[in-house]
Amino acid sequence: MSRPLDRRSEDRVEATGVEGRRSAIVACVRQRGFVTIEALAAQFGVTVQTIRRDLNELSAEGRLERYRGGGGLPSSVENIDYADRRVTLLPEKTRIGRLAASRIPSHCSVFINIGTTPEAVARELTHHDDLSIITNNLNVALSLAETTEFRIVVAGGTVRNRDGAVLGQLTCDTLSQFRVDMAVIGISGIDADGALLDYDYEEVRATQTILAHARKTFLVADHTKFTRRPMVQVGRLEQVDTFFTDRMPPSEIVALMERQGVTLAVADNADEP
Repeated sequence: MSRPLDRRSEDRVEATGVEGRRSAIVACVRQRGFVTIEALAAQFGVTVQTIRRDLNELSAEGRLERYRGGGGLPSSVENIDYADRRVTLLPEKTRIGRLAASRIPSHCSVFINIGTTPEAVARELTHHDDLSIITNNLNVALSLAETTEFRIVVAGGTVRNRDGAVLGQLTCDTLSQFRVDMAVIGISGIDADGALLDYDYEEVRATQTILAHARKTFLVADHTKFTRRPMVQVGRLEQVDTFFTDRMPPSEIVALMERQGVTLAVADNADEP
């Protein structure tokens, strides 16, 4: 049984900052795999209610998984439901989308792949002129068809009902017929060595085809992707021209990008009009 909380001890812990405690919780979970609420409360000298709030916020940010009774590592085999991803970090994804879209000129051709952050880029393209969009994302195609006069090509293949992704060999065959000016891709995780990761092998095949047939590639991903470790490799950071995100990446990723000549573009609150 843990000792009763010392109010002064709790005050000292809180004085270090909520974010400091939450980062320490993530480090603890990474080390142990799963940690109970009670164990975390005792370790950090705070109430179980405080730990519950921490775990809920960390889960919403994608930094760990919230389970009954505690927190664990994010899954390496299963992504968050699409409906949840659409609303998670929506302001951050909107900022990323706005900044990435500002770097895409009118009168060019653009691949846009699967994912809620590429969809955020698509929403910000409506004021461009004369774009040709090639996509395997039905949400992107329908949204732009309703609001623009762009030429839109949807890759053939099998539609995944839960999120409007179009996948399969026919998808890759369609995408490979094009040589496109720019590609906008999203991924589910970035490893410290620069590996770009995702959950679904069929998604990965389509994204690899896009990477191979674009003259310039924009990677768009929010900060939660720095802590997620899906198990299928899409490619490597060195294949990207510009990486758009909402927070500074970990120092090892920043150093890797500098060595490989990848441009970093951070869309923070200062970018708001």
